[in-house]
Amino acid sequence: MARGTTRRLIGLDPGLRFTGWGVIDMDGSKLKHVANGSIASDAKRALAERLLQLEEGLLNVFAQWQPEFAAVEQSFVNRDGVATLKLGQARAISLLVPARLGLPVEEYAPNFIKRAVTGAGHADKKQIAAMVSMLLPTAKLQDEHATDALAIAITLAHAGDFSGRLEAALRKSESAQVLQ
Repeated sequence: MARGTTRRLIGLDPGLRFTGWGVIDMDGSKLKHVANGSIASDAKRALAERLLQLEEGLLNVFAQWQPEFAAVEQSFVNRDGVATLKLGQARAISLLVPARLGLPVEEYAPNFIKRAVTGAGHADKKQIAAMVSMLLPTAKLQDEHATDALAIAITLAHAGDFSGRLEAALRKSESAQVLQ
């Protein structure tokens, strides 16, 4: 998919009930909304079937929009261990789909995403939605999951290592340590 210097990015907000996704194009410092939405799983189905629904939905999104880079929100641990485990499994699907397609995948903590988009690490959902709307004025935000996914894509645009310099520097550093 030749787009010149434009890079297509996808942000994923993993969840077992709903996994949000948001696709943007980045040309230099300019961001352009492409698409957003969320994939629902049927709560009446077994966990394995729900994870399969999420995987199939994400595969369709990736096939339709052809992103080149992906970012996934890191999960936080809450008091409900069962819910945390289920979220982790949904997150695994969000990491696995782009990785299997050969795309680089970044992970960002929720506070990092909030800070990257709003300037405040403890911004609320309304503040995030307002900034996403300001940064992507043509976006029609589908729901809170899609809005969060677009915030993750924006974070990737601002913080992503698109040239692989960070990875190369880490490999060089590891090689130097082995030689010592």
